[in-house]
Amino acid sequence: MASVPEFNPQHEENHQLLGSERNPITDATLTIRIIKSFEFRTQKSLVVKHLNLEELTVGGLMELVREEIKKQSGFKPYRTLVLDTMKLYTVAHGHKTTNLIINLDHDEWILDPTKTLTEIGAQNETEISFFNKESYDKFKANPEVKWD
Repeated sequence: MASVPEFNPQHEENHQLLGSERNPITDATLTIRIIKSFEFRTQKSLVVKHLNLEELTVGGLMELVREEIKKQSGFKPYRTLVLDTMKLYTVAHGHKTTNLIINLDHDEWILDPTKTLTEIGAQNETEISFFNKESYDKFKANPEVKWD
């Protein structure tokens, strides 16, 4: 009977890197899903590059995104929103929710503004939702989509 080699997975020398492996957590890219309306599934994504996830806090990321919304012309309809909450949407190569606007499960994924992005489990190519908590709570109580 032939012996079975020990399972020791290794990448081949010239393997193609996964998105989460391309950049270190000190130079990561995140996608922020800025949600305007849960009912109408209105959201716009903002890609933020060159972030140090070990040092940047969730609160710091919130401020950075608010400043980008003010500066970028494509976000003009989003400037009046009161964005006060971030929630993990998915990490690179993770499972996505079937709800196209936000995952209504896992309220424990709502992020603490004092924690660093590394502490909340963010890595390169993580997606985070940014929204108004009051609107989220109303939608969660009655998750009726008005636009299909």
